[in-house]
Amino acid sequence: MPVITNIYDLKRLHKIRTPKMFYDYCESGSWTEQTFRENVTDFDKIRLRQRIAVDMTGRSTASKMIGQDVAMPVALAPVGLTGMQRADGEIKAAKAAAKFGVPFTLSTMSICSIEDVAEHTDKPFWFQVYTLKDDDFMRRLIARATEAKCSALVITVDLQIMGQRHKDLKNGLSAPPKLTPKSIANMMTKAQWGLEMLGTKRRFFGNIVGHAKGVTNPSSLSAWTAEAFDQSLDWNRIAELRRMWDGPVILKGILDAEDAKQAANIGADAIVVSNHGGRQLDGALSSIRMLPEIMDAVGDKIEVHLDSGIRSGQDVLKALALGAKGTYIGRAFVHGLGAMGEAGVTKALEVIQKEMDTTMALCGRRTVDQVDRDMVLVPEDFAGRWA
Repeated sequence: MPVITNIYDLKRLHKIRTPKMFYDYCESGSWTEQTFRENVTDFDKIRLRQRIAVDMTGRSTASKMIGQDVAMPVALAPVGLTGMQRADGEIKAAKAAAKFGVPFTLSTMSICSIEDVAEHTDKPFWFQVYTLKDDDFMRRLIARATEAKCSALVITVDLQIMGQRHKDLKNGLSAPPKLTPKSIANMMTKAQWGLEMLGTKRRFFGNIVGHAKGVTNPSSLSAWTAEAFDQSLDWNRIAELRRMWDGPVILKGILDAEDAKQAANIGADAIVVSNHGGRQLDGALSSIRMLPEIMDAVGDKIEVHLDSGIRSGQDVLKALALGAKGTYIGRAFVHGLGAMGEAGVTKALEVIQKEMDTTMALCGRRTVDQVDRDMVLVPEDFAGRWA
């Protein structure tokens, strides 16, 4: 095994070992990718305060997210097509998360189905849904998640219309991949990936094909997807979806203080400050930049989590210091999965936990609940001055 010291080591291996269209699907944003880049670089503007002569024995990264015990306040975010990064990718990621003690969130647009993941794991996972127009499909989908004993429902609220991702269009992204001279030539250089894919039956969108009305193959899936997302979505509709689920509900895709207030008003248990990893509205502010304003608006009314841009344990701690109770990693764990399968996801989690533990010690903190605003230095103009 190569020596892995940070998430970027896994990213380099991911790029080497995975077909270009799926690596690019992970490592890209919409339009000019400004928001995608600033999600990461804005963390660099926040500095940590070193403290000395503090007893650092007995440290722990353990915490809670929506009342559930976690080994560290980091969940695996819902990522579509994870089963194309590596054969049975969602199963491998879920198993790694369960063994490590952090939540795994299965995307509706996963390759492995809800039932596949439930069959191969022994701990509850979270399930993510989009705001779709088809009530019958939504009810059946949520019923399947209930049957699988999913312990939380994550509703993505920032995908009424899909942002344009140039790389996906140029690569002809599809699952399974379309066989063109260009894609075949690229896949021929990814022998291990290809052999694993030949050994699995899971190559389509397992939660949709055979479950959504009229969707029986990839071509009918494309037509369904084009019509499925609810462009008329409003807060009444979100409240309806919340009532379909008897358990904790997390709303993912909040990037405005007024929207955060509405989320609290409809009874969500938590919100995720997120811009979809920079894959939706390009030019929006980064999640970490918006976090303080949202915390000021609703931090005492609802549990606030943060997604988009986290690549290290230091990033996790900076989000916690600004008020978040939990964080999500998407690309960070997908880099591990594409690099080394389940072992790579475990390695990504180990890297982030090690960075958290060491950084907490050097900042004079022993436990997650001691991480506070006093631990970081934030530029006075961090939120920006906008006319």
